Amino acid sequence: MNALLFLFVAVVFFLLAGVRIIFEYKRALKFRFGKYIKILKPGFRWIIPIVETISIVDIRVITINIDSQEVMTEDNVPCSIDGVVFFKINDPEKAVLEVEEYTFAITQLAQAALRDVCGKVELDTILSKREEMGKNIKKIVEQETAVWGIIIIDVKIKDIQLPENMRRMMANQAEAERSRRARIILATAEEQAAESLLAAGLLIDKSPSAIKLRLYQTLANIASEKNSTILFPFPEEVLPRKPKEDY
Repeated sequence: MNALLFLFVAVVFFLLAGVRIIFEYKRALKFRFGKYIKILKPGFRWIIPIVETISIVDIRVITINIDSQEVMTEDNVPCSIDGVVFFKINDPEKAVLEVEEYTFAITQLAQAALRDVCGKVELDTILSKREEMGKNIKKIVEQETAVWGIIIIDVKIKDIQLPENMRRMMANQAEAERSRRARIILATAEEQAAESLLAAGLLIDKSPSAIKLRLYQTLANIASEKNSTILFPFPEEVLPRKPKEDY
């Protein structure tokens, strides 16, 4: 009786030891005595304990950081650049059998590609065309990872750290550019105002009554100050006038 109970417990334990639950967003590679057999789909699965093993692979979009890389740009400016890589495993079989650590391998490829791409362009290009830089890095990395059954979805440059002296120079350059634009706008405004005053003067000069009305308006503006005294050394009628044109 004890032997039967022991056998029953051993069988139950043996069966339970082989139970595996595979989630929908994962795939499992089944190995028997170290030899690859097949891919197990999501759900309740059972393997032979000790004889068979499985390797779980996540098929969701995976994000890994590209550690900050010291890069010397084409115009000899040192900077530190980091980024992020988005990838997805398309073929779990190749991802496990073709490369030892696909996450580590992609990280190393992305770091090398980032240094290579950013080292061939000037600093202004990196700062203004981050999206283009990311696409170039993505193109290099996906060429290597295609044989591993991995799809590179996107590569983004997150941050660019510049030396302190370079930051000050760029700030001075931006300030000088804003000052230049302000001076141009002010000069344009002065030019437009002068043109408008010239046109108004020519229009007023054609009519003596308009000149007189303008004079009275100026006097009214001056007289708004109670402590002002206006003196005319000679009558307004003796001022030189332009001869009237015959119409």
